[in-house]
Parts: sequence; C-alpha cells; structure tokens
Amino acid sequence: MPYFEGGVAHDADAHIMETPNWLRDHADPGLRDRIAPLRYPGGNELRQTGDTADQLRDLDAAFDGLRVRHAGEAYRAVEAEEIMARKNFAATGSFIAEDRPRALDLLGFASQLVFNTFHNRRLHDWEHGGDLDLAYGAARAQNRGMVEFCSVDPRLLPTCYVPLADFDRSAAMAAEAVAMGAAALLVASGCPPGHSPSHLDLDPVWATAQEAGIPVVFHVGGTGDLIDPAYFRNGLPVPPDFHGGEENFRSVDYMGIPGPPAQTLATMIFDGVLDRFPALRIGVIEQGAIWVPSWIRQMESAFEAFSRHEDRLRALELRPTDYVRRQIRCTPYPTEDVGWIIAQSGPEICLFSSDYPHVEGGRRPVERFEASLAGTSAEDRDRFYRDNFLDLMGSAAAALVG
Repeated sequence: MPYFEGGVAHDADAHIMETPNWLRDHADPGLRDRIAPLRYPGGNELRQTGDTADQLRDLDAAFDGLRVRHAGEAYRAVEAEEIMARKNFAATGSFIAEDRPRALDLLGFASQLVFNTFHNRRLHDWEHGGDLDLAYGAARAQNRGMVEFCSVDPRLLPTCYVPLADFDRSAAMAAEAVAMGAAALLVASGCPPGHSPSHLDLDPVWATAQEAGIPVVFHVGGTGDLIDPAYFRNGLPVPPDFHGGEENFRSVDYMGIPGPPAQTLATMIFDGVLDRFPALRIGVIEQGAIWVPSWIRQMESAFEAFSRHEDRLRALELRPTDYVRRQIRCTPYPTEDVGWIIAQSGPEICLFSSDYPHVEGGRRPVERFEASLAGTSAEDRDRFYRDNFLDLMGSAAAALVG
C-alpha cells in the first residue's frame, strides 16, 4: 500500500539530489570550467577530501556504488516499507530519474513540484556576484537539468530558476524557461541586487508566468544568510543541524526564515504587482506558514496607517488580505498547527508538502498534518491536499486532472 491513502494529495515540495557534476554537465561548454563541482558538507552521506581530481574520482566511484545498490534485490525488496525512512541519496528516485516514478507510486502522491537541493544558495550568490553571464548561464544549466530529470513522468513538475538581477535578461530567461517546459518559475524570495522585486521593469517576468498559467515560486535556501552570523558567536558550541553537521538550519536561524518572503510579498502587494497581474499565483515553499496570520494583520495595519498618504495604496483595488487569499499559497512545516493557520488566515492558502527525500521532511509528515487538521472540515482538508495546489499550478496541473 502507498504511504498516502487518504484520497488525492499533490506534493508542493519535493527535491532531486544533484550529483557532483550535475550543474556542470548541463551548462553551456564555455561555462563549465567556471562552475566548481559540488562539495557535500559535513553531515551528508558523501564527503570530499584531497584535490578536485581526487574528489571527483572518489565521488564518481561512490555514486556508481549507490546506483548498483539502488538496483539491487535487497534494496528493492523492502522499498515500499522504507519509502519514507530512506532519505537523501539513499532514497528511491532521489538522483536516478528513472526510479522516481516508482517512488511516486509508493508515496501515493498524484504529483510533485520538484526543486533542486544544493543549488539555491549558489544561484543566489551568482545572481548577487556581479557576473551576469555566470548568473544566467548557471540558471540555464539548472533549468535544463530540472526539466530533463522531470521528463521521465508527467507527474513530476520542474521548477526553473529566473535571476532578477537584469531586467532584459530576466524577461528573456522567463520566456526561455516556459518554452523549455517549466511548471513554475523559481525566483529568490529576497531582494534582487540593486532594485526592488516590485520594479516595473520586472513586469515582463510576471506577465510571462501569468500568460503561461504557471506560478512564480519562492523556496528556502535562496536568500543568502538568514540572519547575521554574529548571532552564533555566543561562546557556546554550534548545535548540529538535521544532518548532524553545521551547514543547515538550527533553532536560531530557523526564526529568520519568514523574513525574506514576508518583506518581498508585502512590497509586491503594496507596489501593485498582484493588482496588475490578478491571475498570477505565488507559492512560498518550505518557508513555513505559521507566520502568515500575523503577517496579514501587519499588512492590514500598514495599509490603514499609510493609505491616506500613499497614492500606491489608494490605487489598489483590494485590501492586502484579499490579495493573499486570492494569489498566495504557502507550505506549512509538519511541526506547525495547520488547522490553526487555516482558521486564522483562510482555507485558500495552505498546501501539503513532504520535502521528499530530505531528512527535514521527517518520516511521518502526513500523520503530523492529519493531527493538526483534526478539527478542520472535509472541504478545507481537500483544499490543503489537492485544490489549493491545483489553483497554484494552473495550466501545469491541467494534465493531472484531465
């Protein structure tokens, strides 16, 4: 039996696990030597030592061994029972595209919106690094890789990254991503370098998404440091993260996750982006949702305080709450009280997600979500698992229900 048996569920946050040369292999030839192979940090299954040549040789051998293991009888014999227990590179379909449809069958999800694992921070840093050829070339490479991986099954919906550093290049890359087969345009949830995400010259990006009927999505990990690193200089040992290392989230920087999407979305609402593009949908993925009710109320307070003096606010057709409920969709963490979030912010906003195959998603996300949905109506439960995802994904979801 599949892991999810409660009807239809669409997974708004799933990942591939990129192999060392994944981005380099999908880059234009003239750019490949400028993209270093991935280095897998402390807590992950694969570590690197020695010089680059030694690292790549060792990693290639390690991945060859993993492929053999994934194809082996012992691995497959307990695959169904272990589908939520095996994480990262050990998980079915985590890096072998041909195995991912089998993972979807075992999970019981009708579709997955698929993100990279290791490249959001790299793409952000290149976007802010001043070298536009590298920034947009690396984004193109990631988009090729994502579309290629997801091409094995129409239930896999690829996200394609669009840097927002340069207006003309961003418009061109958005159109290119749509033509390539993007199911969603991934942008950083923080501010682009040198201008607001609400800048009028970025309107062609939002127009491209709206006309294609696909969403713009944010994802955790693409905003640089979440908080000032000095917060960790406290005279205490650095606690381990989910992976047992020091590279991922811990309690203190977890508190900074909502900041970038909250500021970016408020700016886009106040500056009229959602007014100009009423059919545009925005997904806030793996950045939680427990902050959404208070954020909505803060925007309402700002609207009340400043609308008498700001023409941009008086020009809006709706109030901030209405834009959020009409156009913004968020994935709560399994540790958050989804029933409370729905009651406080409306039934249109929350989306189910598994974070497969990441450790952070846990082994029992459905059970945790179900516990917090105990007092929620059947209609709102269906919105959480199915309808809000279909609304977010627009034309990209049409084949899933056709």
